[in-house]
Amino acid sequence: MKLTYYGHSCVLIETNGKRLVIDPFLTGNPSAPVAAGDIRVDYVLLTHGHNDHVGDAFEIAKRCDAVVIAPFELATYAGWQGCKSHPMHIGGSHRFDFGTVKLTLAFHGSGYQPAGEQHFVYMGMPAGLLVTAEGRTIYHAGDTALFGDMKVIGERHAIDLAFLPIGDNYTMGPDDALTAAEWLRAKRVVPIHYNTFPLIAQDGKAFAERLKAAGIEGLPLAPGESVEL
Repeated sequence: MKLTYYGHSCVLIETNGKRLVIDPFLTGNPSAPVAAGDIRVDYVLLTHGHNDHVGDAFEIAKRCDAVVIAPFELATYAGWQGCKSHPMHIGGSHRFDFGTVKLTLAFHGSGYQPAGEQHFVYMGMPAGLLVTAEGRTIYHAGDTALFGDMKVIGERHAIDLAFLPIGDNYTMGPDDALTAAEWLRAKRVVPIHYNTFPLIAQDGKAFAERLKAAGIEGLPLAPGESVEL
């Protein structure tokens, strides 16, 4: 299994002969090392409906004939935009041809702003993602605050790698993300949702050092860098 970080919260997963992209915010993302047109995938996974996570999802899904996997309202909206979609919701899991996806809680918002319009479309509850394939479990927290049920997620799932937001202001900051990593019992942690814009500037390497002191391997990947499990 190969995982590549594309900046902000975007992650590409290559597993079992399939390619999955999570939250493909590339156009308008100053840290993205690739353009949306460079992405070739079989599935597009979305954690919630904010524009900096939906990003280029609909364009990518239609061009690649990929399936959008997302919370019910967001998946339904993707279908209305001409995408193939598979709706899910919090607590539910489904086995796909690459592995299993389960949606977890996330404490955040989920409203999509159509281009050029001054209103939001309600996209249901935000979610985190547990992706299990090749005997590995990946947790992408999406945008979230720290919440107590992360302990339960860690108790019930052997998480090989967790993608956790550290940007603060809109999500957990480094202090809460460190606690999250401990509660999740994650073997490795990649910080996400930081340094895209000045308001969420953080030091990923310093966060990794704090993880190391807690006995957890931190991987502050630069956009474009990969890790294999």
